[in-house]
Amino acid sequence: MAAAAAAQFAVEPAPQLRGEEAGEGTAIVLCHGLTATRRYVVHGSRALERAGHRVVAYDARAHGESDPAPVGEGYGYLQQVADLERVVAARLAPGQRFLLAGNSMGAHTAVAYAMRHPNRLAGLVAIGPSFAGAVEVESLADWERLARALETGGVDAFVERIGEQQPPDSPWRESVLRFTRERMGLHRHLGALAQALREVPASAPFESLSELESLRVPTLVVASHDEADPGHPYAVAAAYAEALPQAQLVSEGEGESPLAWQGGRLSRHIDAFYSEALLSSL
Repeated sequence: MAAAAAAQFAVEPAPQLRGEEAGEGTAIVLCHGLTATRRYVVHGSRALERAGHRVVAYDARAHGESDPAPVGEGYGYLQQVADLERVVAARLAPGQRFLLAGNSMGAHTAVAYAMRHPNRLAGLVAIGPSFAGAVEVESLADWERLARALETGGVDAFVERIGEQQPPDSPWRESVLRFTRERMGLHRHLGALAQALREVPASAPFESLSELESLRVPTLVVASHDEADPGHPYAVAAAYAEALPQAQLVSEGEGESPLAWQGGRLSRHIDAFYSEALLSSL
């Protein structure tokens, strides 16, 4: 069955968050990662809509088509979660339960939202979490260099800096650079995005991984092997799955492209998990 065209929406007030929704059925809300857009959770796949889901996706503040933070606000996880709450209030019925799926920054935002609103969720999907319970101070200098590259040289300089971080003999190097250039070309506010590069990594979505032990929401944790995606360590995803009482861990096979990069296959995992989570709640 062909998926219906996505309908665009905007959530007010400032910052205006722009997004899209498509499909009918059980609701799924998608949250993307830092420097990505709403497209890059399931990479343009419409498999979830075809499987009978209503999919709601939006661009985080300063990303894609969404506005930068208003004066006096910022880009940390407190603001990220508040924006997610605004999207849920605007696009879903009061009290409606849904599946929440996020990648990287979006995974941390989704987990933090789940801690605040566990009863709203039928399930949670954490794709490539990298926050291990404390801000990695030593990594902030790398984020600062990326932010400066974006401010001074735009997308070309940003991609070049990403290339410097990739091993020259990596079989994934060209894919990473191509994905990076594609998604960076979708942002309207590069200066604000550079500030987000500084503030999001310096922010903590929650205090420690031990907090996950009290989160009793069915959760699918999607891990990537480190050879292809060292920025989202397999060990961190495994630690989430270990701490969450109702979690299962999935990944790609050895030598395969990361499951997080495979939109159609990832969507099928999410659909199967959601069906299982809904059945377990009956």
